[in-house]
Amino acid sequence: MKIARDRVVEVLRGRDQQARADWVENSLPEWLEADKHVGLLATLRLDPAELVDASSQ
Repeated sequence: MKIARDRVVEVLRGRDQQARADWVENSLPEWLEADKHVGLLATLRLDPAELVDASSQ
């Protein structure tokens, strides 16, 4: 399952977590693999199922 980096950034900015959003935007690839980045998503308190782009499955 692929997750768009921009979606992660959008959610983090919505939570007013600007520094984390900036880090994600500058450090991660355009698409994240949910199974490969599961630890990072958990650290950011993000549920992959809520972030997935339906067109990327």
